Amino acid sequence: MIVNLISIILISIGIFFILVSAVGLIRMPDVFSRMHPAGMIDSVGAGFLLLGFLLQSDDWIVAIKLILIFVFLIFASPVATHALAHAALL
Repeated sequence: MIVNLISIILISIGIFFILVSAVGLIRMPDVFSRMHPAGMIDSVGAGFLLLGFLLQSDDWIVAIKLILIFVFLIFASPVATHALAHAALL
């Protein structure tokens, strides 16, 4: 019961960050300003969603896959943002 409540709260926080970042992504004026909301969608929004899904997972294989996806996002998001900034600068 309490795990379901915590999971719903984490998923709701993730959805909130994704929606706010999507609005910020649309409203920002240039590429360099848009990189911040794009990074927020990747790291914060998806992180909260994955933590909420992790609490809902019944199988340990699913939990390990969710943790691996989270680790991949933590490493891939800064690299993608840096590549995008470098391409925009050129």
